[in-house]
Amino acid sequence: MALQMEYRMLSIFFLLFVADACHRNEESFMKFQEVQLTQSPQGHTLHNTQVFSEDGQWVVYDTRNDDTKIGSTSTIEMANVRTGEIKPLYHTEHQTIYGPGVGAATFSPTKGRVLFIHGIRNADSTNPYSATRRTGVSIDIDRPGHPIFMDARDITPPFTPGALRGGTHAHSWSGDGKWISFTYNDYVLEQLAKIDASVQDLRMVGIMVPKPVTVASDSSMENNSGAYFSVIVTHVTENPEPGSDAIDKAFDECWIGKNGYRKPDGSRQRRAIAFQGNVRNTAGKSITEIFVVDLPDELTAETDGQPVEGTATLRPGVPKSIVQRRITHLTYGIEGPRHWLRTTPDGALICYLAKDEEGIIQLFGISPNGGTPRSITQNRFPVQGPFNIDPSGTWIAYPADNSLFITEIATGITERITPRFTDLEKPIGAPNWSPDGKTLAYNRYIDQDNDRFLQIFLLRK
Repeated sequence: MALQMEYRMLSIFFLLFVADACHRNEESFMKFQEVQLTQSPQGHTLHNTQVFSEDGQWVVYDTRNDDTKIGSTSTIEMANVRTGEIKPLYHTEHQTIYGPGVGAATFSPTKGRVLFIHGIRNADSTNPYSATRRTGVSIDIDRPGHPIFMDARDITPPFTPGALRGGTHAHSWSGDGKWISFTYNDYVLEQLAKIDASVQDLRMVGIMVPKPVTVASDSSMENNSGAYFSVIVTHVTENPEPGSDAIDKAFDECWIGKNGYRKPDGSRQRRAIAFQGNVRNTAGKSITEIFVVDLPDELTAETDGQPVEGTATLRPGVPKSIVQRRITHLTYGIEGPRHWLRTTPDGALICYLAKDEEGIIQLFGISPNGGTPRSITQNRFPVQGPFNIDPSGTWIAYPADNSLFITEIATGITERITPRFTDLEKPIGAPNWSPDGKTLAYNRYIDQDNDRFLQIFLLRK
């Protein structure tokens, strides 16, 4: 009897130890110090990734107080993480509620350059900011107010190779800071769809590479030259066949690894993109799966009959040698709040959200080579928003249970790193890691001057 009692007590102790190791989420936030970085009575919206400068001294943001209001937002700023100093970087001209608008700012990982969405400069009540009326503009932080138009735009036939005809969005720098990915919607196809029901403006993923593109200027300000050459790299179709790998939407992508990933044969694919694509299952229902495109060094070679600049009736063609492959076959697809895929720095794991067997939104990971997904988190509550992986590839940070959490990717050990906030004060958007992995930046609403403003907070180890 005594031995049975001792064994039972040891078993209980072991179970409690395991539970504590996997869910150390009540006291560990004391290891982090929270500092409110911004104070002014305005919005301070962080993008979902790459908000820290290369040296970790600055955080960039736009002045939205509502994530949906890029079109009516005029200003990009940055804040010093040590002193709290605020430096304006860019302000739109002739800003109204209809545009042009700016937002979703990111820092280059290799130099002092900030990239953000900029609405078309002639925006007004008849042609407001929209998904097909925006472009990528950058600012060198030592030259505030001097915009560099990154992707060229040309909506006037004959179209220009390397220029796009619509709107780029959610720009993301490659690990070496040389290439940029984005999501894209096509203005020419959007207008054609108004008179041809067989045509749709379908979201796609594109890439821009350093190579100037010249577009003839005109007084309309619809078109612009660009410092980069842009192409679309995902295949989409209006009517995907149920049960096939065809998609009608490509979105919320990420670069795979800082320097690509290792293929099964041991060779390294230097540049690749993982993205979410909407397929039709065998019942005809739309679900979201993960796809990968490996990128060649040369992106200007055209596929026969599919010019990279598009035509009056065809969306921009995908360059030759780019093959799109599906790497997940999930029963219900990716699920949960909107999020962007993220990978570990070595490119070995693509992370995403989906429901576990109990219907709780958790973090999962899968190799870019495909295979069986694995669970990363096993929380008793759902992940509430987008996430990011620290520079070492050890920890993944995310909002859940009105707090911020980090989970060790290899072990699943999870720690709550902030108190649990009220619904009105909970973390908003994605926590961003500093380049040294010692600081997280994130957004929360704070009551101020009889209003609520989105402020930036830092968590320091």
